[in-house]
Amino acid sequence: MAEVFSPASQLRAMMRFEWALTRALERHGLAELGSSAALEALLEAGFVDIGALAGDARQSGNIAIPFVRQLTAAVAARSEAAARTIHLGATSQDVLDSALVLQLREALELLADGMERLDQALVRQVKQHADTLLCGRTWLQAAPPTTLGLKLAGTLAPVRRHRARLQAVAGRVLVLQFGGAVGTRAALGDAAEGVAAALAQILELKQPSLPWHTQRDNLAEVVAVLALLTGTLAKFATDVALLMQSEVGELSAGHAEGRGGSSTMPHKHNPVACAAVIAVHTTMPALASTMLAAMPQEHERGLGLWQAEWATVPEALRRTAAALEYAVEIAEGLEVNLARMQVNLDATLGLPMAEAVSVALAPKLGRARAHALLREAAERAYQAQVRLSEVLKQQPEVTAHLSPTEIDRLLDPRRYLGSARQFIEQALGESSAGD
Repeated sequence: MAEVFSPASQLRAMMRFEWALTRALERHGLAELGSSAALEALLEAGFVDIGALAGDARQSGNIAIPFVRQLTAAVAARSEAAARTIHLGATSQDVLDSALVLQLREALELLADGMERLDQALVRQVKQHADTLLCGRTWLQAAPPTTLGLKLAGTLAPVRRHRARLQAVAGRVLVLQFGGAVGTRAALGDAAEGVAAALAQILELKQPSLPWHTQRDNLAEVVAVLALLTGTLAKFATDVALLMQSEVGELSAGHAEGRGGSSTMPHKHNPVACAAVIAVHTTMPALASTMLAAMPQEHERGLGLWQAEWATVPEALRRTAAALEYAVEIAEGLEVNLARMQVNLDATLGLPMAEAVSVALAPKLGRARAHALLREAAERAYQAQVRLSEVLKQQPEVTAHLSPTEIDRLLDPRRYLGSARQFIEQALGESSAGD
């Protein structure tokens, strides 16, 4: 992703726009035949003097103006005729925005590949651990049981939704920008629509209904969706890190030589991949906020707001790619400590299962009384550090309605998983595109 948004890649994308424009102008008789061949030889943008470009851009306000100047000089050395029609009908923002769109196309393909890898890794783990029992936790406290498969399916489902969102936004953002000075294409006269259509076809981009110089909703949407994606990845990483805590020890993000070590504590196995994902997402709302703040761009060309996007969009893609790579690493290398999960369940003394008994007693005692009775029993069991079943079997108000066998059955966590298996099957049954 860093390569996609490198200065060299941006210059090549700008060069591709100018070459495609010349080809489109040729097709409509606005450039001499053969002009595009002179530009095609320069597609790698090796002619650019980066130092001069940077210095001139500071005076011009963007790199497109000195870029076109250098390009014109390079082409003139090959063909004066071809040099005369370079950039005809375009404006600086057309070059920069269309180049960004070409970069975005590559970037979104990279993310799609990463999301496919994450999808596959999560599917494998969900299937493998569909029946792996662990303690559910609410407000960081022990709650009724769930399964690791369902917990991971809870990540798989939004990842697929984000994938569908990115596919949808790609259809809106991967469009040509070509409007000329104020978005009217007036410089091209009657040939304007034909040139624009040819330009879009050559670049393999959609043609929008009209130029979008100061309508930035699609770009803002891209970054917003990226922030949603990293939010889901950070939730996944947070849960894994919490389950890696020494006092919990139910999961590990995988052991690799030198990974997660401490400069002073030899025993440490820090959740570094989890930390990286969480760190990335912590910065993403600010990037999305910048894009939203940059939306009310003035009239037909933004004054500072457009320029604020230049670093923001690439940074959002770079950070998202990093978070996604770390998330794939976590999902692929996840190690599960089944014994520790059982120990932690046993350590709860059956207290999280109080709900099951309360639900069973509610039709007989009324919901309020059943809830109060189980709350009292749970408190007594906790204070005495004995299992909840022992307390319940000594309470006449409970044993009048439930036998010891029924109490044990109700307190069996494997019998209180509700629709967990059904939810897992539904999550696995959804297409990876989120349909």
